[in-house]
Amino acid sequence: MQDYAEKRDFYRMAVDCAARYRVAGDAAVQNATVKDLSAGGLQLRIGRELAAGATLNVEIQPGKAITPPLHAVVKVIRCAPIEAGVEEEPGGGFLVACSIERMLSVDEVGLEFP
Repeated sequence: MQDYAEKRDFYRMAVDCAARYRVAGDAAVQNATVKDLSAGGLQLRIGRELAAGATLNVEIQPGKAITPPLHAVVKVIRCAPIEAGVEEEPGGGFLVACSIERMLSVDEVGLEFP
């Protein structure tokens, strides 16, 4: 049996939370689901394929109104189609791994964000 050492810099937390995103340079805002989140990155489930290196503005809406939304600029590391028949991810789509480039303060978020 091999020993496994976690190679991530930050603990990854599994979540299932609604989000919205906009690809830099696009006008359309798209819906997403955040599948996991850490201090350095996140994974989104989306309905379309994105290119590695794309920059996204992301707004994560927590399930409880007492918690404010999280706003970040992220970069796409990889985008992979969800395989048909995978029980944890029914309905197809794409899983997008992103690194967090910058968290935004409330003062930096305009009315048009994401």
